[in-house]
Amino acid sequence: MLKVGVLGAGHLGKIHLRLLQESEKYELIGFFDPLTKNAQKVATEFGYNLFNSIDELIEAVDVVDIVTPTLSHFECAKKSIEKGRHIFIEKPIAKTVLEAEAIRTLASQYHVIGQVGHVERFNPAFIAAKGMIDNPMFIETHRLAEFNPRGTDVPVVLDLMIHDIDIILSVVKSKVINVHASGISVISETPDIANARIEFENGCVANLTASRISMKNMRKTRFFQKDAYISVNFLSKESEIVRIQDAPKNPDEFAMILQNDEGVKKQIYFENPEVVNNNAILDELETFADAIVHNTTPIVTLHNGTEALRIAQWIIDCFKTGDKH
Repeated sequence: MLKVGVLGAGHLGKIHLRLLQESEKYELIGFFDPLTKNAQKVATEFGYNLFNSIDELIEAVDVVDIVTPTLSHFECAKKSIEKGRHIFIEKPIAKTVLEAEAIRTLASQYHVIGQVGHVERFNPAFIAAKGMIDNPMFIETHRLAEFNPRGTDVPVVLDLMIHDIDIILSVVKSKVINVHASGISVISETPDIANARIEFENGCVANLTASRISMKNMRKTRFFQKDAYISVNFLSKESEIVRIQDAPKNPDEFAMILQNDEGVKKQIYFENPEVVNNNAILDELETFADAIVHNTTPIVTLHNGTEALRIAQWIIDCFKTGDKH
């Protein structure tokens, strides 16, 4: 079992602590949180071992799970990597692209494996559908959330939209060549609603909308590709594939047939892939353990996390220019 320690005992940090303690692939050694009152409360309530400093925790473990505010990601990662510790780091990977690139460089230099916590890659609805996603040319995402004061210290792009940016980059194997975006601050000091259009070299276009002041929650992505439409509902954990194929000569009487002006007939087929329920956070942590033990590439690499942040920052920069950047 890998010895693991957690940095940060906030809302998500406590979830990580619980799951790591339950995991059969890790031995939870303890945690550190600089907010002494909260740290002592968590230690007393759940019985986790509380370290006196980051350095003491790093010395005691093989893996450091960084679940601190984004502003401290770089410093935590740097200290951990320089001691040869593998790092799991929550999204976004860092405050800036320069910091993210520095983390990647350090990890390579010290032969450390790192994974970024883009948890939607492990959403069972996406897992069920991703094998059917093949060269999509238009993608539309909506990630809407009811207002929650937690996370409003950063733009909605880094809080919510970055999940969808990572998903899109994972399925579109082409270079981003253009970004258009706009963002509006309603209740926070940073934008609460954002829309972005990402254009790829291969002609694919992705349209992303994110809001953290919605009246209802929605996390849905639609992929349009040749002869197929794929819908992934990350919130309800459901997937649907709609295929269009040449109609048979003698279709079933209940078949849905479309015919164009040239007389070409197409039949529409509906599929609902089996979605196997899981705990996405536990899965991302345990697949990281597998990558360390077997010296394989993590599912969400430090490079992936850096590229998602790079596009997110590009979108944020567009807010200042009001157009493409």
